Amino acid sequence: MLSTRDILETIDMIRDENLDVRTVTMGISLLDCADPDPAALRSRVYDKITRCAGRLVPVCVEIEREFGIPIVNKRISVTPCSMLLASCGGRGAAELAQTLERAARECGVNFIGGFSALVHKGFSAGDRELISAIPEALAETERVCSSVNVGSTKAGINMDAVALMGGTVLESAKLTAGKNCIGAAKLVVFCNAPEDNPFMAGAFHGPGEPDCVINVGVSGPGVVRSTLERSEGLDLSGAAELIKRTAFKITRMGQLVGREASDRLGVPFGIVDLSLAPTPAVGDSVARILEQLGLESTGGPGTTAALAMLNDAVKKGGVMASSHVGGLSGAFIPVSEDEGMIAAASKGDLRLEKLEAMTSVCSVGLDMIIIPGDTSAATISAIIADEAAIGMVNSKTTAVRLIPAIGKKEGETLDFGGLLGGGPVMPVSRIKPDVFIARGGRIPAPIQSLKN
Repeated sequence: MLSTRDILETIDMIRDENLDVRTVTMGISLLDCADPDPAALRSRVYDKITRCAGRLVPVCVEIEREFGIPIVNKRISVTPCSMLLASCGGRGAAELAQTLERAARECGVNFIGGFSALVHKGFSAGDRELISAIPEALAETERVCSSVNVGSTKAGINMDAVALMGGTVLESAKLTAGKNCIGAAKLVVFCNAPEDNPFMAGAFHGPGEPDCVINVGVSGPGVVRSTLERSEGLDLSGAAELIKRTAFKITRMGQLVGREASDRLGVPFGIVDLSLAPTPAVGDSVARILEQLGLESTGGPGTTAALAMLNDAVKKGGVMASSHVGGLSGAFIPVSEDEGMIAAASKGDLRLEKLEAMTSVCSVGLDMIIIPGDTSAATISAIIADEAAIGMVNSKTTAVRLIPAIGKKEGETLDFGGLLGGGPVMPVSRIKPDVFIARGGRIPAPIQSLKN
């Protein structure tokens, strides 16, 4: 039971500390929409999305008003579209993206995820066609998000897919150069991608999920920072305990919203993703939590250890609060979306190599990192491969969302606005990995994959 004090604390968190439900995401299976006729497939996809999600936004608005809990985003995730394209010989990938865009607009959601392919062990029918269409699809739509899973602990890393994705990221940036390269900001490359992730741009509705489900992503780095600010003098064990208790309260709020949305929409409740997802707002920053723990600046010595402690405490608090925690769940470190990360990167305290080390203990990976526009496709592929290796060997999800800032160089800035924020163009090593990437093939799965 929640006490009166707990309720009042939660109200203060919402009012003063940027606490919100970051997203309510409806996952929809489109497997029953497969059809050998591309036009018929698109028609069935549009009809099912609008039928299932037509009430999503109004219901979320009702919950916001009744409970006083801000729900920042209402979103949809769908079955990886490459699976649907397999039924019609891979034809019409770009047109399918336009159908997703129309359905998202009709439902009033801000993003729809699932223009995706799972190629960690190789390419099946529809995969190559979808990947080749990603740059055009992201350039010609506003709400469609894309993801490709190129590796897993069980399968290893598909280096042919990694090589393909370097060029895809670069082309997505080039086709949207006039829109601050926003195409690349809507594209994520994964290793060990979760099937129930409610957060964009990496959300898709996995084939093992129900026909329709509600997943919730909560946030609250500002709440955690404020709690630590009021509790100076504790050792790290005490700080971890405080973070754990705060994560518990945040997760309970997310579960309440998820259950309400599930009941009112008549679809199953899936999971709460309790990730600390920052925003560009001052104070709503994971970097500032790390600095509150005692670091002079995020990116300096001790950063990885502090992040590991934070991530673990958040997970422990979340699993105490809900039996259905999933998605990514932990601390996000998207550079352009986190005011403290932006500041540290601008000063040169936070560099790509340190971020890579931090991804070994956080919940995602190299996220929303702006790099020089003349970075080669091979270099982007090599960064993807490095990050996928961290995920593969450590049996965790890792991801890469790089934005080549076309026409810009190290030290300049790129601004997306809104929750995507903006930040400095970060330096990238000029050492060429071209021969390594050109080898192709597959990096074999690590020995720890043999757990049966």
